[in-house]
Amino acid sequence: MRPAPGHVLHFSEDPTIQVFEPHVARTARQKDAYVWAVDGFQAPSYWFPRQCPRAMAWRTSSTTDDDARAIIGPGPETRVHAVEYAWVDRIRDAKLFAYQLPSETFEPFGAPEPHAYVSTATVRPAGPPEPVGDLLALHEVNGIQLRLLPRLHAFWAAVTTSSLGFSGIRLGNAQP
Repeated sequence: MRPAPGHVLHFSEDPTIQVFEPHVARTARQKDAYVWAVDGFQAPSYWFPRQCPRAMAWRTSSTTDDDARAIIGPGPETRVHAVEYAWVDRIRDAKLFAYQLPSETFEPFGAPEPHAYVSTATVRPAGPPEPVGDLLALHEVNGIQLRLLPRLHAFWAAVTTSSLGFSGIRLGNAQP
C-alpha cells in the first residue's frame, strides 16, 4: 500500500473520514495544528493498528554491515519491524484503510530526514479510502521482517544506538 503519484497517505481504522482538519494531537510534541500523512518509504511504519507500539529499523547509506547483521539479521531484508506478542491478534484482526491525499499543501516534517508530511490546510481525500488488507501478509510481500518480542525496550535500545535508520511509534503503549 503506497501513495499514488502526487499523493501522500493517511492510515486510519475509520473508513468514514470525509475531510481532514488540522489539529494538535494529544501526543503532539509541537504546538502547531497539522494534518499528518506519510510518503511511500514511511508507509510501512503505519501498517498496524493505531495504538500498537512498534519499533522499526532499516538500512541507510551510513549503516555498517555489523549493525545490519546484529539487528536486521543475515538475510536479504533491509528493514525490520518489531512488535510485542500481545499485539499479534489485534494486528491480524485490524481493519485498516489508506486515504490518498493530494500532496500539494503538504511539507516534509522531521530532520535530518523527514518522517512525515504535514499540512496546515484542510484536506479532502482524493477518493474513498482503500482497505489495506492483511497487515501480516503486506509485510511479507514487501520483504519487511516482522519480529515478535515479549517486550520492545531492549530492541529499541539496540536500534537507537546503531547506525541504522529507525522510528518508534506508540512506544508509550509498550509493556513495561
